[in-house]
Amino acid sequence: MAERNVRSLWVFGYGSLLWAPGFTYTDSAQGVVRGYARRFWQGNVTHRGTPTKPGRVATLVEDPHADVWGVAYELCGDDALAYLNNREVALGGYVTKFSKFYPEDGTGPFPVLLYIATKDSCHWLGQAPEDLIAEEIVGSSGASGHNVEYLLRLAEYVRGHAPSVEDKHLFTLEEHVRQRIAEKRLNLELLMGPPVRKPSPIRLPAREEQPVPRAPVGFSDLVDNTKYRCLGM
Repeated sequence: MAERNVRSLWVFGYGSLLWAPGFTYTDSAQGVVRGYARRFWQGNVTHRGTPTKPGRVATLVEDPHADVWGVAYELCGDDALAYLNNREVALGGYVTKFSKFYPEDGTGPFPVLLYIATKDSCHWLGQAPEDLIAEEIVGSSGASGHNVEYLLRLAEYVRGHAPSVEDKHLFTLEEHVRQRIAEKRLNLELLMGPPVRKPSPIRLPAREEQPVPRAPVGFSDLVDNTKYRCLGM
């Protein structure tokens, strides 16, 4: 395995960043962030819902007994960070936080940037019975597509790339949503929209390499309770 540049800035994808990152990256790694659980407790009024009918999207909630499987991406250029801050912070209502990422290839952990929602978010919907969350998902759509697409593509990606991962919340929601689609006789193909192709990492010759956002001094020593409202790197 090629040596990983852990001194550059990596971001952890656990929701739509898994199947539709939308930004340029130079490397990626599968693995987990410890001490969190993936939950559909964040509302969304732009990408997968509207102000009058918010969608439900994933966030991370602290849980000392849980791990969250996902993909860490090495960012390429400042445009990627600006894109993410607009998509996740300005439009999504998330804040930024640093944590450690543990690659599944067994190499040492390294710091990653998390986009995470809290109860202070203006879009926060919070905990609810999973059958009710599923009903909200089936009834919501936004500028980026239907909320059903978000959930099902996420569940399919996790199952396809990490079949040993047990994510009861995610897969229970998937089961409820598929049941409602069948009961309501909805057109799943229309709900899912056009096929999505995940971009491949950018591999640039040495003479054409672009600067990668660098981690701040002491970045590798950051602990989970270090929070930043916005990044100005």
